Amino acid sequence: MLIALIARDKPGALQTRLDNRSAHLAYIEETGVVSQAGPLLDGDAMIGSLVVLDVEDLAAAQSWADNDPYAKAGLFQSVELIPWKKVIG
Repeated sequence: MLIALIARDKPGALQTRLDNRSAHLAYIEETGVVSQAGPLLDGDAMIGSLVVLDVEDLAAAQSWADNDPYAKAGLFQSVELIPWKKVIG
């Protein structure tokens, strides 16, 4: 099941993002369920994340999101988990 995780950073939280980036990338590598991922941008500024998870169910996606180092560091203002269907690509 593909799940789109759309997370918006708290205002002024760029340093939190930068401080936890290596742990976040390691988590992506370790878990092996990320199909695609990257930061949301406002110009050149990173303001959130889009992560496409390939997991068994919504509960697994929620668990992944809860254990993301970015989430544990309090980076996000909001996180949405939305089932997604790949059509192109």
